[in-house]
Amino acid sequence: MLILRGRGRRLFTRETMEKQQTWFYVVALFVGAAIGLGTPEWGSALHYTVSPVLAILLYSMFAQIPFLLLKESLSNLRFIGALLVANFIVVPVVVWLLTLAFPQPPAVLIGVYLVLLTPCIDYVIVFTQLGRGNEKLMLAATPILFVIQMVLLPVYLWLFIGKEAAQVMQVGPFVEAFLFLIVIPLLLAILTQVVTKGKAGGERVINATAWLPVPMMALALIVVVASQVGKVYNDFAVIVDVLPIYIIFLVAMPFISRIVVALFRLNTGEGRAVIFSAGTRNSLVVLPLALALPQEWATIAAAVIVTQTIVELAGELIYIRIVPAVILRDR
Repeated sequence: MLILRGRGRRLFTRETMEKQQTWFYVVALFVGAAIGLGTPEWGSALHYTVSPVLAILLYSMFAQIPFLLLKESLSNLRFIGALLVANFIVVPVVVWLLTLAFPQPPAVLIGVYLVLLTPCIDYVIVFTQLGRGNEKLMLAATPILFVIQMVLLPVYLWLFIGKEAAQVMQVGPFVEAFLFLIVIPLLLAILTQVVTKGKAGGERVINATAWLPVPMMALALIVVVASQVGKVYNDFAVIVDVLPIYIIFLVAMPFISRIVVALFRLNTGEGRAVIFSAGTRNSLVVLPLALALPQEWATIAAAVIVTQTIVELAGELIYIRIVPAVILRDR
């Protein structure tokens, strides 16, 4: 454990930082909003930092995971089954019902469907860890979630909107985001573990990376909100109409996925991982997909996706407290 000292006393430990992380994130949300709304040119410039910041965040989290245990995690068929049912059967039904209750024009709908029908494959791992779920299982499941959502997303769009929506999708930006945000940080984390294993100072290197997730998550919140809040502000009239969909989804999914957890008889860590996965969407990764749409769809769809990002990030700060304390307690 790394400790910052002053005059012989412990001033700040990693455990202290992690216990107070919620407040760091709340401040980060306000700082990001202030930058994005107060100095829009700064917000626009920060757009280019989102992916690198996320990549560093995920590298620091991956570096803490013992990868030799991942084979065992992948063999957990009940967990994988619950994860797939929650994300690819339950979530689409809930999203479809919500869009029936709150009808939207096609350009808005494609943004809503893009973001809500794709389970998160990046920072959900961090939030699962913060919410005392089994982040190793979430990491092991990301390739499965990625492949299935790529295959099913055009099918869902065709079912819910029509053939035109399915045909405008481009897979390239999605694959690029997956490689940059998941594959490269993952390989670097494995390389770090291999290079430092059994060497003097190796443990210090791993411990040093363990300090990164909280500040990097705070930085990620700042750059995401700062770079995107202007779009939400400019399309506020459209955004107001989709807010009920996002808020109800965020509130309902932990309780609905809790039923899936019970049906599959998962343990506490596994169950929390499923709950976080079902409630956390692929907003940052599908944004390039929205921007690759035809111009008449791209602007509105991107604003709709960014709105979900902001709502979700605020919701995740509640999730990491409520899920272990209320939704699925330690047994």
